[in-house]
Amino acid sequence: MNIADALAHHVRARPEQAAVLAGERVLRYGELDGAVRRWAAHLLACGARRGEVMGVALRDSIEHLLALYAGARLGAVLLPMDWRWTEAEKVAVAGHFGARLVLAEPDAPALPGHACLAVDEAFLAACDAAPEDTDFPEGAGCAAMPLLLSLSSGTTGRPKGPVLTHGQLLARFWTHWIDIGLNSRQTYLSATPLYFGGGRSFAMSQLFSGGTVVLFPPPFRPHELVAEAERRGATAAFLVPTQFRRLLDLPDGALEPLRRMRLLLSSGAPLHPWERRAIRDRICAGFHEYYGSTEGGGVSLLKPGDVDRHEDSVGRPVFGVEVAILDDEDRPMPAGGVGRIAYRGPGVCGGFFRDPDADAEAFRGGWYLPGDLASVNEAGFVFLKGRRKDMIIRGGANIYPAEVEAVLLGDPALSDAAVLGWPSQELGEEVAAFVVPRPGAAPQPEELVARCAARLAPYKVPRGVFVVAELPRNSAGKVLKTELAARLPPREASRGGDRR
Repeated sequence: MNIADALAHHVRARPEQAAVLAGERVLRYGELDGAVRRWAAHLLACGARRGEVMGVALRDSIEHLLALYAGARLGAVLLPMDWRWTEAEKVAVAGHFGARLVLAEPDAPALPGHACLAVDEAFLAACDAAPEDTDFPEGAGCAAMPLLLSLSSGTTGRPKGPVLTHGQLLARFWTHWIDIGLNSRQTYLSATPLYFGGGRSFAMSQLFSGGTVVLFPPPFRPHELVAEAERRGATAAFLVPTQFRRLLDLPDGALEPLRRMRLLLSSGAPLHPWERRAIRDRICAGFHEYYGSTEGGGVSLLKPGDVDRHEDSVGRPVFGVEVAILDDEDRPMPAGGVGRIAYRGPGVCGGFFRDPDADAEAFRGGWYLPGDLASVNEAGFVFLKGRRKDMIIRGGANIYPAEVEAVLLGDPALSDAAVLGWPSQELGEEVAAFVVPRPGAAPQPEELVARCAARLAPYKVPRGVFVVAELPRNSAGKVLKTELAARLPPREASRGGDRR
């Protein structure tokens, strides 16, 4: 089906229920389907076409959600674009994917070579006046229709756009309902950007199923998020690790409203074991960690009851997803072996937008390989070992950064750590660690090196530990190790245990 088909049902089933809350604004289900149809009709009049790419560079607003569903309604291929990007970044991405037009904020500069539609008062008035009875693609024939180019990398280099169909996005919604319980009975606090894959898909899933979406976009302070959850009676939310870490800095009493929630989700980057326990015990007993990718959607889920027994795992595969661990010859590995994780399922995209080279690199006989190293135990729990490109090879020996990071983070003086390769003329790479102290703590690099030496093989011990105020992260919470690598001095000019 066209994912917008569900909205007509909600007009009859729950017309008075709030579909979207944003500040003092309320959009009810009785209004949503008509608004989406009028938007779609006006976009057609402005040049949007079925099967052609339409950029969406809007703030996290009711209009952004209307644009997503209106694009789906008319059969366009949505290209999410961060409204905060520079003009050059937007032009590069819109040009690479051949966007026919781009929806933009009223104050955004025009994009040379592309038709921009400012979503201003005139645009909204035109949408209000547009017809609702335009003939749009609907029904079973829409399942294979392309819907979304969910960017899997930034705006530098050659961006990759996984092509997601209506049917594949709907299959991802299944896991939200079946595995997580995100459904029509939830009031979902949307506190991550709609441009971001997780934030967008969870919000769209809620509207498909008939739940309420509360828009509360960043930036905000942790106590403001808690206050909004209490004000709206939120029952579910999705946050990235950086946001959880800020919440953990609050005293227990300030977190009480979140403890009443049924579901708190984390995704985008792995959490450390102690963080998983602290979030479940201090913030919300319904805490779940969701491992996935823009290309494949959700892969595995760590449930609250599994945190104590499998604290360093990202859980077991979600509904409909198969996981395998492959060696360098694409052969399945036995339980416990470390190799490239591969998975397949109805929500995994079929390939990248006009990019056969990227397809050849990432897809193997129906399996998608995201580039992560992992192992799976006999019980089916997935254990991430880091990105394959981040694996350190020292004198021919493979070193997985996650293993060293786990040892470092066992020190109570540290709140965060990142391990990466340090170029070495003699051995190819050495191990370097960047660590973030807890407030008031003063960890000594020499002591941290000694801690690792007592728990790891000699070749895995960091040859340099660098104390920093914070680790650079992207909007999804992933550590930007390329930025850390740029801070490393030449190996021969430094000594193990240096403090930088």
